[in-house]
Amino acid sequence: MRTYRDDDRGRGDGGQVAIEFLGMVPVILLTLVLLWQVVLVGYTYTLAGNAADEAARACAVGGDGVAAASRHIDGAWSVSGGACGGNDDMVHVTVTVRVPVLVPGVGGLFDVVAEAGAVREEEVTAP
Repeated sequence: MRTYRDDDRGRGDGGQVAIEFLGMVPVILLTLVLLWQVVLVGYTYTLAGNAADEAARACAVGGDGVAAASRHIDGAWSVSGGACGGNDDMVHVTVTVRVPVLVPGVGGLFDVVAEAGAVREEEVTAP
């Protein structure tokens, strides 16, 4: 059994956990910020794809595709481009949405381009 002298007390590793935690806080925060940005990128791809589908459907029946795409984008995101095109039988739509930086509605990293198509629908009259 070891005996401790008075001058050995207080030289343990007390406080070591606090110092290690303070050193890890920046790493933890950076990881959380990067994960949040990845979530925003994924959500932007989802929104752009849905907006392109809705715009294609609207163009297929002769409606305004850009307005339909804008209605299906959340308030902080906005459609920065959209175009209806195609031939007689098909409608092709391209929608562009900007990926936000950390906070939706602020800045942008890059554009997400989504494309969709639909069969053109026309009113059929009875003979």
